[in-house]
Amino acid sequence: IGQEKFHKSQHWGYCNNVAMLVAEDKPGIGGEPLPGQKLRPKYSVFPEGMGSDAPAWVAFDKQVLSFDAYFEEEVPDRNQELYRIRHCKIYFYLEDDTIQVIEPQVKNSVMAQGTIVRRHRIPLPPPREDQFYTIDHFNINIEVILYARKYKIIDCDRFTKYFLRKMGVRLNPPAGRPDDPYTKERQKILDNMKPLRPYERIDTLKQFLEHDGHVLRFFCVWDDPESMFHDPRELILHYYLSDDTIDIKEIVPVNSGRDAVPLFLRRDKLPKHAPTGLYQPGTITSRTVLNVFGNLVGNKSRYILDNCKTGAVHQEFYKDSDLKIGAVINVWGRKIILCDCDEFTKEYYRTKYGIEDFTPVPYKAPPPPKAEKKFPPYTGFGSEADSLCSCMGVILKPPQKDFKKFMEKDRSSMESNILRFLAQPVTDSPIDKDRKFIISYFLSDDTIAVFEHTQRNTGILGGKFLERGRIKKPGQELFKSEPSEYFQAQDLFIGARVCFHGHNFLLVDADEYTFNYMEKHANEFFMANIGVILKKLKDIAEPRSREIRQMFATTDPEHTKVIDYESFSRGLIVSITAGAFSEHEMLTLGRYYSVKDEYEVDHHFLLAVTQEQLKKKSFEDFEQLSAVFLYNDREKCGMLPHETCRTICKSFKLPLADEDLQALLAMFEDDRKQVEYKNFVDGLNWRENQIPAFHTITVPLKNEDDWRGQPPSLPVREVKYLPLLDDLFGKEE
Repeated sequence: IGQEKFHKSQHWGYCNNVAMLVAEDKPGIGGEPLPGQKLRPKYSVFPEGMGSDAPAWVAFDKQVLSFDAYFEEEVPDRNQELYRIRHCKIYFYLEDDTIQVIEPQVKNSVMAQGTIVRRHRIPLPPPREDQFYTIDHFNINIEVILYARKYKIIDCDRFTKYFLRKMGVRLNPPAGRPDDPYTKERQKILDNMKPLRPYERIDTLKQFLEHDGHVLRFFCVWDDPESMFHDPRELILHYYLSDDTIDIKEIVPVNSGRDAVPLFLRRDKLPKHAPTGLYQPGTITSRTVLNVFGNLVGNKSRYILDNCKTGAVHQEFYKDSDLKIGAVINVWGRKIILCDCDEFTKEYYRTKYGIEDFTPVPYKAPPPPKAEKKFPPYTGFGSEADSLCSCMGVILKPPQKDFKKFMEKDRSSMESNILRFLAQPVTDSPIDKDRKFIISYFLSDDTIAVFEHTQRNTGILGGKFLERGRIKKPGQELFKSEPSEYFQAQDLFIGARVCFHGHNFLLVDADEYTFNYMEKHANEFFMANIGVILKKLKDIAEPRSREIRQMFATTDPEHTKVIDYESFSRGLIVSITAGAFSEHEMLTLGRYYSVKDEYEVDHHFLLAVTQEQLKKKSFEDFEQLSAVFLYNDREKCGMLPHETCRTICKSFKLPLADEDLQALLAMFEDDRKQVEYKNFVDGLNWRENQIPAFHTITVPLKNEDDWRGQPPSLPVREVKYLPLLDDLFGKEE
């Protein structure tokens, strides 16, 4: 047989005049088939070019055809059955044309079931055993032979039907599924038999798997009649949907005098009607059995299951349908009212039972009015905050500081968070009239420090005038229960009169940082809020708009559209508002509408002036400055960000104003705000790269940290009044 099969599949041929064995499907000369030769089709039912070009293991990945089948198996050695019908599944894997046959396991079958044929390509039955099963060999209501065993295909799943129709296969109608005669007869016997021992299946696994972790929560109240004061007891009831059990926990208020226990009712099923007495163990069971023989046969007993449940004690337990808001439940003789529930419980009842009304039952009495805490008056010992802390508790604690405010308003890099004002004493003494004081307000802790500027030939020593600390406002009673009012940042502005411990001061100027800070936080400082000031000025000046326009035009006879600040503030604004505006409000208006100096900076001139300033201050740390720049340049590219260079220069305390330093850094930066620090340092180095000074330079650079005790120059020189009039009265046609 093997030799015959060998000669069938191959035959002799000649290649280069050499005789050799060739395959049967080798065509003749020119690709034409030989006489009697049948060539296999190169493509499937679909011609070339249709469908995807992806390989089969990609196009048909995880796609399997499933067929329902059965086969008959003879049983020669038993009289009860002659054959068996064994049902199975045939899986055809499209990615590689492999086939697998699996028989579902049947309980107590005593047969080796499971995988009958492992997954692999199965050859066709003889005489075509050199070929393999493909998708074309499968259909419904046909028989296939797999290794001499005949399988009858009776049906397939939906995907298989759809796929076969798409491939052009005409499906046969499904065949009937025969029953195994012996299994059918065996099932009749089992149905007529009853168990001889107590057996009853109680399945609670489904309920547990569906509702494990799902708990209904109700807020309850129990009015204990035996309590001395008849006060209601607040409870929380948990209903566990997984096994219909209930537990209750009591909410014990603080200082109620009651002992806190873990649970008011431990978790268990709660009966609806409390029994009059306790049942003996074994009285309540899930099954009822009967002793068939009793004590007739020695000590041996025979039990069977009692389907009638004779003598069984039936108890009704609370279910989820019995619990609702407003219901009264019996918890072992205690009447508990369900008053409210949580959102999960409401959604559960809304979904399952369609309940929409979840109006809670009021059960809490309104809280009593809180007694006002009165503090004794201040005794005069220590600070008020320290004395007040001694009234808060038995254990004395120091007063707490506002740490958050301290971290936000403490000095950070270039932000000092210190408001500085120049002040003059309000006095008639000719000696004290010319004294100059610097008032510093620290925003981090609302403290104030006062320094007096040293002036030559006055006979008064300058320096610290008032220690840093919080200062009370004048006119307050000393020994009182209410806390005192202290000076805040909003109380300090130009033109304000303040009294520090009996010393009266008039604030006449502020530094540039103070002006910028107050304008940046205009919502806190209404004196620097341009919106509030314009609204206030508009309410006063709107009825006299034509007259006010004429006043401004008279002040500007040459029609330059600008007027000097003195005429603007002292003349026009004071006359229009009749002295209702403070000096700070007028200065805010002037700063907002001031003429900005617009000119092109001469780099050569700026470097010459900077070198002259550094030379006067004896600044020579150029090598150390270059070393710090080089250290911060991690990439060694010779460039650093603008802000990094500014921070480094500030750390060396360069005697330059911030605006001048910004202009110098802008000279040496590129489009990406990267500064070439080597050229920057070389430009500052007046030792090696000195630039000849100009004799026409007469204005020194402004230094914000040095007032010199002289009357401050006005920060605003000229004001553009036309934009102000347009904002007040609208544009004039």
